[in-house]
Amino acid sequence: MIKTFPKKKRIIILAILFVVSVAPIYSQNSILNHILPERERAEIIDDILEDRIDNLLPQLMSRTNIDMWVLISREYNEDPVMKTMLPSTWLSARRRTMMVFYNGESGLEKIAIARYSVGNLLKGEWNIDVYPDQWEALVDIIKTKNPKKIALNYSEDFALADGMIHSEYEKLHTYLPEQFKKRIVSAENLAISWLETRSEKELELYPMICKMGHKILQEAFSSSVITAGTTTTDDVIWWLRQRVTELGLSTWFHPSVSIQRSEMDKNTFLRSFSKRTKDDVIRKGDLLHVDFGITYLRLNTDQQQHFYMLNEGESIVPEGLVKAFNKGNRLQDILVEQFIPGKTGNEILADALNQAKTENVNASIYTHPIGLHGHAAGPTIGMWDQQSGVKGKGDYPLYENTAYSIELFAASEVEEWGKIVRIMLEEDGVYTNEGFKFLDGRAEKILTIPRSQ
Repeated sequence: MIKTFPKKKRIIILAILFVVSVAPIYSQNSILNHILPERERAEIIDDILEDRIDNLLPQLMSRTNIDMWVLISREYNEDPVMKTMLPSTWLSARRRTMMVFYNGESGLEKIAIARYSVGNLLKGEWNIDVYPDQWEALVDIIKTKNPKKIALNYSEDFALADGMIHSEYEKLHTYLPEQFKKRIVSAENLAISWLETRSEKELELYPMICKMGHKILQEAFSSSVITAGTTTTDDVIWWLRQRVTELGLSTWFHPSVSIQRSEMDKNTFLRSFSKRTKDDVIRKGDLLHVDFGITYLRLNTDQQQHFYMLNEGESIVPEGLVKAFNKGNRLQDILVEQFIPGKTGNEILADALNQAKTENVNASIYTHPIGLHGHAAGPTIGMWDQQSGVKGKGDYPLYENTAYSIELFAASEVEEWGKIVRIMLEEDGVYTNEGFKFLDGRAEKILTIPRSQ
């Protein structure tokens, strides 16, 4: 278990937490009015990064039994892990950036083999007068520290842990003395742990970011944006993109909006995502589905929800759709009930699907970690086309203080439509020693357009 540390009493952090705590008393969209300017964001990003490196990283290195971690990247070709370690003012590596973390008897040493320090986080220790060759300077550090293991970022299964390019690996081998070559190991588990583990400060901020995503979706799927018979799915998608840009946020993937409706034939109704019409006109009686995510303060969201366009004479969602949606919520519960430390993603998947079958829920589960990346590092819990388990990434175990997008669907026969409806849900949550919880709750019902409930 990763222990937490007391927070620094920084005014900027407390201000953000205050916004989160009082958000319910404001109007629906007030939280979107508290997005910080770049300078204040940079302070938070650097404060979180410093805390993660100083307090979290030594624990992770001890847990994975790694005493030296070496990361090497050239400008614009950054290792995905190194990218998360750059300070707010570094938008890329510079020339060739080398980072060395050594967890020895005196604690964590943070070294940059570079012409300059990496912000305030890593001290630059390349004396170019002594070692004109950067690689020789790196080898001198390795010789001086004499680590038991030299961990490099290469991995067969996890792309995010496979950031050391071949030419850099070969170059290191050219310079490294033979005795140290034998100490090279994969940093896979350490890299994944660094990426997947959320710090206390991140977990305090994450609910606010998820709330922002929810509020944007509630804006988009409302009568102020959508007019039945006129507005298309692409109109809503690009409204979302524009709204995110105007707010000063970013998206990590292009949103999608799709339709299920009663008059579709069965083949069209259940067509795959890739074959759906890209620019459907939204009609009354449509069940709308959206997949949407934002990035803020280096953390990502991934949310899928449903909205129902009221038909003539309707004021509520048809009962069949309500029942179908409730099965989707139940499937979410079934899945997170299987979250137990040490269980692999494949074990969680198998146990959840077996329980769903017992409860007569027609289920498909494709849940992934989320955090510093959208499809983040950690245990993969199914993929839409791999419901029997995912080799490699699904064999990784669950740890505490990790976040997940609970992504899945439950298929149900809707009597009023005479068709099977897929309730495709995705909400972000975190697993801690207190169990699993959704970061900003979850959709408990289908909202209508216009709102009537």
